[in-house]
Amino acid sequence: QVQLVESGGDLVQPGGSLRLSCAASGSISSIYVMGWYRQAPGKQREFVTHIFSGGNTNYADSVKGRFAISRDNAKNTVYLQMNSLKPEDTAAYYCYAKRTALSQAYWGQGTQVTVSS
Repeated sequence: QVQLVESGGDLVQPGGSLRLSCAASGSISSIYVMGWYRQAPGKQREFVTHIFSGGNTNYADSVKGRFAISRDNAKNTVYLQMNSLKPEDTAAYYCYAKRTALSQAYWGQGTQVTVSS
């Protein structure tokens, strides 16, 4: 079992920045992959980014060049740095983790990001 707790969501103006955190209940050093999805009202949950245990990352085209994911194994935490935020980034952001490629995904409760002037 992996428990995940997100934080850092807020109301921010267009062009602003936020950093989301996802704290895991135990060591993340051996976790296969951790990442972020988001869900806007009335829309399906969509992939944002993920980072593998070896450090490789992938990003959705909509956030490439603006968002950056990182992991701090010493703090059992994954971060999502979001820059140049746009109103269309408004969504609930969910952290997830998988211990192996074939294992189930664990999810956090979500943190709300609202981009508005």
